Amino acid sequence: MTPFTEKVIEIIRTIPEGKVMTYGQIAGLAGSPRAARQVVRILHSMSRKHRLPWHRVINAKGQIAIQEDESYNEQWMSLEAEGVQVGLNGVIDLKKFRWEPEYFGK
Repeated sequence: MTPFTEKVIEIIRTIPEGKVMTYGQIAGLAGSPRAARQVVRILHSMSRKHRLPWHRVINAKGQIAIQEDESYNEQWMSLEAEGVQVGLNGVIDLKKFRWEPEYFGK
């Protein structure tokens, strides 16, 4: 596992209940600001194995990015169950629900 992948997993694990982070935000904290798509791949391939709260990661527009209906609905319901309000078209108010860690050790 690469150091970037390890860092991404560590960051995702720390997202608190009721908060979200974007793929790009996670990539930046992990040291590669332009690697948002790699964060998507890590989530897709390692969420189950590492028990990651994958539902707390959304796109830069504040939307649920998953296209497949079952997973989309699962993410929506998981976020709502944690108190994150999901609006029309899966939009989440980033000003209210984005988690902004002050510092994440590198």
